[in-house]
Amino acid sequence: MRYPVRKAAHIFERVGLAMAGASCGLFVGAYVGSAIPVLTTQGFLLLMMVLGGIGFYLGIDTPQLPFDDAHSQIDAAEFMSSAGTLLATLTAFVSVFVIVLRIDPHMLWTWLVLAGWLAGVVMQIVAGAKARMRK
Repeated sequence: MRYPVRKAAHIFERVGLAMAGASCGLFVGAYVGSAIPVLTTQGFLLLMMVLGGIGFYLGIDTPQLPFDDAHSQIDAAEFMSSAGTLLATLTAFVSVFVIVLRIDPHMLWTWLVLAGWLAGVVMQIVAGAKARMRK
């Protein structure tokens, strides 16, 4: 009985993480899309949400290397996952901040948010895939 409950809890956690990533992607897409007219499409919003969902699903809960003398080096997948999560959530936070306070930052900041978001979720996806391939 314990195993199915743990498995269900893990699935709930991962789906929740994917939904959080998709929400972050929605905020980034809304901010960037409202500032850059070419990106004001439903497809762009959907792409940002899908990337966020995949990134947060794969990248946040990565399997860690065992900690012993043989594996005493830095775990690249874990570090990349952490850095990608920080970058993606930071850009989502900035996006919500800009939307809620209705400020109009310089266009450079908008491009930096987009680049930061894409870099963060790509780092999460790559780190999550790398960590799962080494099992």
